[in-house]
Amino acid sequence: MARQIDKITKLVIPCAGFGTRFLPATKAVPKPLLPVLGKPTVQWVVEEAVASGIAEIIFVIMKGHEAIIDHFKYSAKLVAHLKKFNKLERLGNIENLRKKVKFRFIYQKHFYGTGFALLDARQEVGNDPFALVWSDEIDALPGLGKKSVPRLKQMIDLFEKYKSPVLGVHIIDDEGTKKYGVIKGEEISAGVYKVDDILEKPGPKKAPSRIGSRAGYVLTPDIFDILAKAAKKLKPGQELGVPNHGISALTKKRPVYARLIKNELYDTGNVYTWLKANVELGKMDKGFGKEFKKYLDK
Repeated sequence: MARQIDKITKLVIPCAGFGTRFLPATKAVPKPLLPVLGKPTVQWVVEEAVASGIAEIIFVIMKGHEAIIDHFKYSAKLVAHLKKFNKLERLGNIENLRKKVKFRFIYQKHFYGTGFALLDARQEVGNDPFALVWSDEIDALPGLGKKSVPRLKQMIDLFEKYKSPVLGVHIIDDEGTKKYGVIKGEEISAGVYKVDDILEKPGPKKAPSRIGSRAGYVLTPDIFDILAKAAKKLKPGQELGVPNHGISALTKKRPVYARLIKNELYDTGNVYTWLKANVELGKMDKGFGKEFKKYLDK
């Protein structure tokens, strides 16, 4: 039995992958470093994590994507250059983040599903409960300096109440049932669900609800044994998924809950949604937001 820890301080962010939807841009630039308003998408996620009380972030990257490490590493040469020309503010929040959170980087060994990325992070996570979110889905309000309870903090708060795994969920439409895991369960209080099962991308006819898992997870370390066991039964080329191979089995062993997240999440997983995120967040920018909206209204 894993030791009980009440606070969630560790976050895993899978960052491996070729980013094929963005080729040729991602041939040399890792997809998590593609910018939204001049800031890498993964940095938006890190800013939300810090605002949620996370103290340690474990990035799961692939060989050749060391630029992600470089982005979060201190650069004495760059800092000296910016200081010389009084432009240090152009680094934004990155140096402040380095003081508040510890960064760890590990390489993914298998590339058939996020379940393997999670298993590769097992040693760094240890026996602690932890959070898991994606590098291409951002809750931007913390990074914009807006007052809001981050989606990650909402999930962590529910975990601390029940001491059980928590899924972040959104209300989805029929099309969403083809893209996300869909939960089966009942609402036990406003915006809180007891999860009985989760079906991965079932489609509108087989979906048990219109409540989709798309905002991340807060998980207990017993998820690792479940995923490791499932991995041994995979057929060659079959992906190891967190929802279908991990969460579904977890619901049979212990209580699992879901938190309805009302925050707007910006998907940057393909060129179209990435462009939409830049436009929508551009309209909120403190510096040029008003001018940008006028331009769009022309």
